[in-house]
Amino acid sequence: MSTAAGREPDRWPESVGIVGLEIVFPSQFVDQTELEAFDGVSAGKYTIGLGQQRMGFCSDREDINSLCLTAVRNLLDRHGTKLAQIGRLEVGTETIVDKSKSVKSVLMQLFEPEGVTDLEGIDTTNACYGGTAALLNAINWVESSSWDGRLALVVCGDIAVYAQGSARPTGGAGAVAMLVGPNAPLRFERGLRATYMKHAYDFYKPDLSSEYPVVDGKLSIQCYLSALDACYQLYRKKFAERHPDIVTPVTLDTFDAMIFHSPYCKLVQKSLARIGLNDFMLASADQRAKLFQGLEQFEKVRLEDTYFDRDVEKAFMARYAASFEAKTKRSLHLASQVGNMYTPSVYSCLVSLLIGSDVDELLGKRVGVFSYGSGLASSMYSIAITTDRERLAEFKRHLNYVQPLLDRRSKVDPAEFTKLMEVREKNNHAAPYEPSGSVDVLFPGTYYLQAVDSMHRRTYERVPPEQPSS
Repeated sequence: MSTAAGREPDRWPESVGIVGLEIVFPSQFVDQTELEAFDGVSAGKYTIGLGQQRMGFCSDREDINSLCLTAVRNLLDRHGTKLAQIGRLEVGTETIVDKSKSVKSVLMQLFEPEGVTDLEGIDTTNACYGGTAALLNAINWVESSSWDGRLALVVCGDIAVYAQGSARPTGGAGAVAMLVGPNAPLRFERGLRATYMKHAYDFYKPDLSSEYPVVDGKLSIQCYLSALDACYQLYRKKFAERHPDIVTPVTLDTFDAMIFHSPYCKLVQKSLARIGLNDFMLASADQRAKLFQGLEQFEKVRLEDTYFDRDVEKAFMARYAASFEAKTKRSLHLASQVGNMYTPSVYSCLVSLLIGSDVDELLGKRVGVFSYGSGLASSMYSIAITTDRERLAEFKRHLNYVQPLLDRRSKVDPAEFTKLMEVREKNNHAAPYEPSGSVDVLFPGTYYLQAVDSMHRRTYERVPPEQPSS
């Protein structure tokens, strides 16, 4: 006996993972070099020190609901996926506009007209990790006895804004939507998932009337790096248990590419080198002598003492500079051009890796993924890319719009950007409210906030999508 969708009971579906991928980002950006001058900081502080080139931002015309509406609608339209093919819909976000009503429930207005209301899933929240939690939930659902043969749809979206000051250039905004199902070109390697959770006040949002977080910058970096250490070492352990036939332990060389949650690009470069530091610390004396010549002075250091050790950082970043270029740098394209999207951040890195690589460079490759959210929650897992060239080429073809759309964005000078941020700050949670941001600058197909009524009910409209050329 099989299900209506053709699923054989009591059998795990094969190759569960990502079968469709969509990203949206703001149509406006501020140039980080111009922002340095406007803020009166030293040249290169944002562009070199943080590794950020441009920062996307939303006026008061866009909120978390509109970003996610756009991502879901674009994904379904681009892939020709029927609403009835979706059986689970979950949102990961930390951008909260309502303490009770979920973003997922707002997205239901896309499905209701066709009577599609049997959709499991809801919103998942923990800083930048909520999108990964939603994605892992989707993977688990497809691999479970609850699966009914339909696809899962995962949406990660956020608007990252900071008060004027040193943290503001680390903002950004965007959303990523993913279709999850069997026979995926991007397969999640079963059993290779390492998670590290801990209580910390490194970044949090206790003021529910404000979009701005409270950030302990130094602690946040320490938490991120310690979580990376813990997840990587646990991944190594699980890999060894899963593959007892492979004698060689996991090292950075196990991965053809490595992507990370990217608060800012420079931290990612340091994180790639830190995996090398872990390999060094975990190696035997013979392996160190053979593989890590020139690093002997660090043999007695302890990982927990190296979070802010400039000598260690400099030495391992230099040692792993070529690895960064080969495995990670191309994944930071969107992160440097749009900024920190929070929950979609690491998945924007996946998009960047895919659009920045040829099909033949990707076939059969293993991609390591590190996801982090303050507070804190983190996971490391790996994705195996299909060896089917035609299938992968088709998957990549659906991302051909990304770079042209980046190139179509409008640059806004820092003074105007600051004014638009002031409007967002002043009118956060205002009701009734009619946004003043321009609709004309939005990309075709973008949903936007039309109005908030006196009862805080939000209504949305859509910029007409472009008609495909005949």
